[in-house]
Amino acid sequence: MRPAKHGRPRLPAGDDIHGNSLFVLAGYVFPDAPSISPYLEQPRTGPTSRFCSELAARLRCYVVAGYPERLPPNETDRVHLEDGKEIERVGANTAALYGPDGALVGGYRKTNLYETDMTWAKPGTGFTTFQLPPPLGALTLAICMDLNTQPPAVWSSLRTGPYELAAYCAAQRTRVLVLVNAWLDSKDGREDEPDWRTVNYWALRLRPLWARVVREGEGEGEGEDADEEDDDDADGGDESMERPGTVDQGRQPGEELVVVTERDAHQLFAYASLLGITFAGSSSLFSLRPNSGRPHLLHAMNRRQEGVEVWEYPKAIPLDDAMDSDGQYDHDGS
Repeated sequence: MRPAKHGRPRLPAGDDIHGNSLFVLAGYVFPDAPSISPYLEQPRTGPTSRFCSELAARLRCYVVAGYPERLPPNETDRVHLEDGKEIERVGANTAALYGPDGALVGGYRKTNLYETDMTWAKPGTGFTTFQLPPPLGALTLAICMDLNTQPPAVWSSLRTGPYELAAYCAAQRTRVLVLVNAWLDSKDGREDEPDWRTVNYWALRLRPLWARVVREGEGEGEGEDADEEDDDDADGGDESMERPGTVDQGRQPGEELVVVTERDAHQLFAYASLLGITFAGSSSLFSLRPNSGRPHLLHAMNRRQEGVEVWEYPKAIPLDDAMDSDGQYDHDGS
């Protein structure tokens, strides 16, 4: 925790969010139902739920964490995967949200399962939004692959997507989106920096929340996708990136904060290690404003950085002022 003035730690005041990664206590990547069964947790009474409840009450803040939920017997089933293999679905990839009084606000089951989840987990039935007291407002929970295109839908184009999670957030007028992740490392770039390829991708998948909108009567180059004949241009406008400090003016109308909580690359577990799997790290905080033409990255941890950081907003300063109109962070400053 970053010390406040006089060396005393800042105490949250009920409008703060303490974010944790996917399966924060159990580890991630299990090959089948028997492997994960010893780690499945009961809602409310499992170790992750108790941890979240106690921490939320002690810090007087909201706490989010992911855990492998144990399904009641009437919800378990057996299904066949695309390769014909029969698997037993015994759990759910779940995120829990606890309030400043230590009580459960609600939970969310991952909708868009990753291949690792499909060997044991049952998908949820859709995204979830919770109405929290001001200044937080509508908070949406999502988990990792929920950011991607959801089958049977297929990717069409940069302009049309689909962007299911972003569209949902826009419809719900989400003020805070919390993504609980265990995203794989892109293997690109330096290890002592954020995984820039992954950070860029997260921003791109939320494009409808910040891209410029074509208005009737605008000519080429004046609005979003005016020159878009391929998927190389994320924004046809010519606005420059907002300079540091310009987003430090309080929450703006329609602005959405996106909190990405991600495992660092060191968090390896037995089965994941055997497969050579590492995670992206790079936990991030974005500010997204409709029709702004740019996503704004306020903070990001390095891919191998371990620890806890305190990020304050709207007192935050954008991490990088060199994002171009493609939504790419130019971390070299060029």
